Amino acid sequence: MAALWRRGRPPPVSGLCRTLRALSGKNEYDLLVVGGGSGGLACAKEAAQFGRKVAVLDYVEPSPRGTTWGLGGTCVNVGCIPKKLMHQAALLGSALKDAQHYGWNISQPVHHTWSAMAQGVQNYVKSLNWGHRVQLQDKKVKYFNIKGSFSDPHTVRGLTKAGKETIVTADNIVIATGGRPKYPTHIAGALEHGITSDDLFWLKESPGKTLVVGASYVSLECAGFLTGIGLDTTVMMRSIPLRGFDQQMASLVTEHMESYGTKFLKRCFPTKVEKLKSNRLQVTWRNADLNTEETDSFDTVMWAIGRVPDTKTLNLETVGVKTDSETGKIIVDASEATSVPHIYAVGDITEGRPELTPTAIAAGKLLAQRLFGQSSELMDYDNVPTTVFTPLEYGCVGLSEEAAVQCHGSDNIEMVCLREREQRILGLHFIGPNAGEVIQGFALGIKCGATYPQLMKTVGIHPTCAEEVTKLHITKRSGLDATVTGC
Repeated sequence: MAALWRRGRPPPVSGLCRTLRALSGKNEYDLLVVGGGSGGLACAKEAAQFGRKVAVLDYVEPSPRGTTWGLGGTCVNVGCIPKKLMHQAALLGSALKDAQHYGWNISQPVHHTWSAMAQGVQNYVKSLNWGHRVQLQDKKVKYFNIKGSFSDPHTVRGLTKAGKETIVTADNIVIATGGRPKYPTHIAGALEHGITSDDLFWLKESPGKTLVVGASYVSLECAGFLTGIGLDTTVMMRSIPLRGFDQQMASLVTEHMESYGTKFLKRCFPTKVEKLKSNRLQVTWRNADLNTEETDSFDTVMWAIGRVPDTKTLNLETVGVKTDSETGKIIVDASEATSVPHIYAVGDITEGRPELTPTAIAAGKLLAQRLFGQSSELMDYDNVPTTVFTPLEYGCVGLSEEAAVQCHGSDNIEMVCLREREQRILGLHFIGPNAGEVIQGFALGIKCGATYPQLMKTVGIHPTCAEEVTKLHITKRSGLDATVTGC
């Protein structure tokens, strides 16, 4: 190796790393996690519990608008946490309006200050960033704030912000880089003038009149709380809302949002975004039903049309990690293993997994336990509950009605339960206040194989929204009116 250096040409990085490993007989770390989000941090912390030498690489590429954030991934910084806080802000606004009917003397109309809310949310998020760093330090997990890419199956090379090269070697490597919002780059002006959820939660000033493009849960949640804090908000969706969710429930969500004040441009798709002299954004779109071209101006245009895996700088093809040709996500088996020995992946980056923080955390912990804790337990991805935090929340667990019919046939399904034998519950869907709290409890029963007769024997807590689930006795097939008229 010294001879190579004397010739004036250093060996290639991957060759150097292999040589160093050959001399030392081992890699520097037992586990290297690439990505400091929910799944990656959970995996790293769990591995450290077993006394292993662990490192985490994390780096946030600024959004096209220049937004960046700290350790913790999408959920902490630009997802679940700030979303739920802003959702709560909107709910409080609704409660203030309702309060006068309960005898509270509150001057109307009430006024919301975006900058005050945003500062509170951002300060809280920064406290979580710091908390993660402290936890890593306490567990003796080495943290590298660098953008990494593979040199070989046991080596990741990264550059610091100052441009200094860092090379990290590990026996096992876990990829947990998650995803980033997708931009419709085929639309003129989309990238230059639009924002995404990566930016919304870090805005210092109010987005004003906002167009949210997309029918995803991100779109509806953001549009919901923007409407709730008093902003003129429009959702533009090309096709159906909440694709993959139960469509009867999805329709109830959007119908309530419309009555709540959110405008919807249905079966429409944007073709151009232009900045006017007033700094407002003029959006041109096609109405597929009317076959017309329409325009309007907005202060902010937000794209919520899906997410793409954050893999472009990882150099996966060099080491042979296989990805799905359509989605770009990493293909893993039931043990989260990729096509390359000793390289694993967890969370949103993986093909066929729910894009949910709790599943990423659970999968990361179980992976660490299998690698270092003599465990063989695999992550169970069936009957995972989730909630869409729209103004009227939608929580669900198990199959949608459409998926249940596809799996078992319409004649064998009643109320998303099997009609025969024990009448096992296949899916439960609930729209109402605190839907997440309601579904979290029922999810345990469904995970344990709950049946419809067992549900009917469950005594409800009165008066609650959740008790309505224990009173379900009118089915679609019966044709009877399901309107509740009394206690």
